[in-house]
Amino acid sequence: MKKNDSNIKKAVKYLNNNDCIGLPTETVYGLAANAYSNKATKKIFSLKKRPINNPLIVHYYKVRDLKKDCETNVNFYKLYKAFCPGPITFILKLKKKSKISKNVTNKKNTLAIRFPSHTIARKLLKSINYPIAAPSANISESISPVSKKDVIDEFGNKIKFVLDGGRSKIGVESTIISLVKTPKILRLGGLSISALEKELKMKLRIYLSNNSKIKTPGSSKLHYSPGIPIRMNANMIKKDEAYLLIKKKLRQNKNYFYLSEKKNLMECCKNLYKTLRKIKKLGYKKIAVEKIPNQGFGLVINDRLIRASK
Repeated sequence: MKKNDSNIKKAVKYLNNNDCIGLPTETVYGLAANAYSNKATKKIFSLKKRPINNPLIVHYYKVRDLKKDCETNVNFYKLYKAFCPGPITFILKLKKKSKISKNVTNKKNTLAIRFPSHTIARKLLKSINYPIAAPSANISESISPVSKKDVIDEFGNKIKFVLDGGRSKIGVESTIISLVKTPKILRLGGLSISALEKELKMKLRIYLSNNSKIKTPGSSKLHYSPGIPIRMNANMIKKDEAYLLIKKKLRQNKNYFYLSEKKNLMECCKNLYKTLRKIKKLGYKKIAVEKIPNQGFGLVINDRLIRASK
């Protein structure tokens, strides 16, 4: 038996026992549990120290499974065909007869769902007969994990099992789009808005929650934080700061941390959480960030860093 198959069998055993596991996805690692189980989903909130009013994203293997829980529509099928499996989360209307735990939805009549593309995540979903609730596998408000080691750093032995899927390919969370009534973006993420607009043939409005009322996963005011102050749009650094840069400078400095060699904003996204963790582990007490273009994936980076700086 292949090692991955053996590990997936172990993961299934834990999930069937209403335990939480660490799950690799192409975006970030998730803290996964049976989305139909009140007992299992309650453990997610307890482990993450997550506010109970913060809804969870539910992961499915295929549309046929989703139809048991949610109402689909034309716009959903357009985007599903173009981008799934992949880094997009849909907000859909929840069916009254759905077995999804009320813990997952914050007692709302909508559900955040996605179809992850990571091979191991898909193998796991194919091996079980229920969907998986899986927010990022970190303590609430802190940096999302992009490797098995990150998950272990967060939870230690409080989590019973972590599936190892290598480093997350995209490195930031999924883009969230509500398809209830008029489509709108609720979270910036691993799929560009321009790609979504092209497929839907419409301009999408962006509604990013920035207050204490949490309406969608990842929208709390303080989020993605390394736990140290972040200063945005810095032209130069103070002696006790780490300097986060999007392009390599000719002049080197031990306090410089590069998200990309050549200002590739997609690469910057991929390296953001990894680099923030590195800076924290090296003992820096403050972070300065050079000005990042507020376009394309630069919008995503700025959103994450602004929330982290709160």
